[in-house]
Amino acid sequence: MVKQLLRLMTELSSHRWLSRLMGAFSHSRLSRFLIPVFIKIYHIPAAEAEKQSRQYRTLNEFFSRRLKPGMRPVASGDNAVASPVDAMITAMGEIHSGTIMNVKGQDYELEELLNHSPHLELYKKGFFFVLYLSPTDYHRIHAPLTGRKVESDHIRGRAYPVNEFGMRHMKGVLSRNERLITYIAGANGEAAVVKVGAMNVSSIRYTDEQAMEWQIGDDLAYFEFGSTVVLLLESGTFTPRAGLTSETKVKMGELLGTLQRHL
Repeated sequence: MVKQLLRLMTELSSHRWLSRLMGAFSHSRLSRFLIPVFIKIYHIPAAEAEKQSRQYRTLNEFFSRRLKPGMRPVASGDNAVASPVDAMITAMGEIHSGTIMNVKGQDYELEELLNHSPHLELYKKGFFFVLYLSPTDYHRIHAPLTGRKVESDHIRGRAYPVNEFGMRHMKGVLSRNERLITYIAGANGEAAVVKVGAMNVSSIRYTDEQAMEWQIGDDLAYFEFGSTVVLLLESGTFTPRAGLTSETKVKMGELLGTLQRHL
């Protein structure tokens, strides 16, 4: 009964108008007074930020903060694939015939996640990571590899929570929420960076709308508040780093594996 009530409350609160309302407040000057509270509650390492907390004019500015130079070393090498975010790996593994298996007890079809994009054919036997950003984490999203933008797709959707409850008890959250997908072609294969919105995420934005190529670790986009990134790697190209497992915490720039075409 309690679970059903929580699910109903989540359904009612997942509409975009509520996220827009929360977003409007987070952009207001009044919201800056909550910054010290958020730092304390979520144990945010504010010393990593490029500015002192009192210099941020709004709560949203603080959440989408940049870091001081050198705070996140980025994996090097022509074949390297780096984590695009600070996050918990909530699921990872091979994609089976276009299906991402057992993400918090649910399976996801690429066809739905990618909104029937022709690109899905490249990933049907590829590799995936589901990367969850908590309020504690740094919220900018970086390029996981060196490459050029092939396509960008913005899919409007709901704003269900992507926390433990939402992922386990709400049907198909990753495929039903708002998504901003960036397809990046590297020298040895393509990657899809699927940025998934969530409750109270007022928007997902590119850092530079005109950018057409990135070096590994370049600033790509950011969430206004937190959410999840699904990283897809092209079929037959990716080898994960040894010892990497679900429920591992990773930092932006940390090596996830290598991308190389297998002959």
